[in-house]
Amino acid sequence: MIVLMRGGGDLASGVAVRLFRAGFQVIITELPQPLAVRRLVSFAEAIYRGETTVEGVTARLAEDPKQARRILSSGQTPVLIDPRAEARYLFDPMVMVDARMTKRAPELGMGAAALVIGLGPGFIAGENCHAAVETQRGHRLGRVIWQGALQPDTRIPDSVAGHRAERVLRAPADGILKARAEICDHLEPGDLIAEVDGGAIRAPFRGVLRGLLHSGLGVRSGLKVGDLDPRDDPSYCSLVSDKALAVGGGVLEAILARPDLRLHLWD
Repeated sequence: MIVLMRGGGDLASGVAVRLFRAGFQVIITELPQPLAVRRLVSFAEAIYRGETTVEGVTARLAEDPKQARRILSSGQTPVLIDPRAEARYLFDPMVMVDARMTKRAPELGMGAAALVIGLGPGFIAGENCHAAVETQRGHRLGRVIWQGALQPDTRIPDSVAGHRAERVLRAPADGILKARAEICDHLEPGDLIAEVDGGAIRAPFRGVLRGLLHSGLGVRSGLKVGDLDPRDDPSYCSLVSDKALAVGGGVLEAILARPDLRLHLWD
């Protein structure tokens, strides 16, 4: 069974890894210049590198649907530059997962596939998707909702080792990001991480740089451009998060809960 995944960021990629390991064929659609911060665990990175591997699962950039089919047949995951998910007309996926985390109502509704699954705020099960999976940490994380809305966006980052907003690195101005550190680097308070239009982004505490946008990308003031992890363990930079795995479990549950889809699991 083919699952069309909209978005190739770290959360989407964690879901894709779960689906791939469970035997599904996954196609990922992305923007021409995706802004995935946790690049080492994001299949969107294939847009820049041509190929990337997350926890043993390899994704490759497909120039067109014909090449995407060849990548699928080789046992890998194709990534298409396809912001409107027009690949759905060519591949006719039974399941579409909107994992872009735009935090607003999607432009495609329940008619896009036999099962449309939305992740995060903005999705209302029974209205703009068939099922929605909770992405906020807490007791509801990973739960599948078949009727109604998910929890609204709190705009407060998840706490990691007691750090919340300060662990999310944001652009100080509009301009071009110039990286001065690398993902997995250990940083001390005050260390320079990046610059935007002359404005410095410095480490607010000791930790490991878990994510950073590509140097040379245009960013706007306030945009999330990096992630500093106070747990100070560089191995976390290349591991799918517990949150992404939990959400991936919810997506699997939603698919398997549909008896009509179970008949086609290995088509």
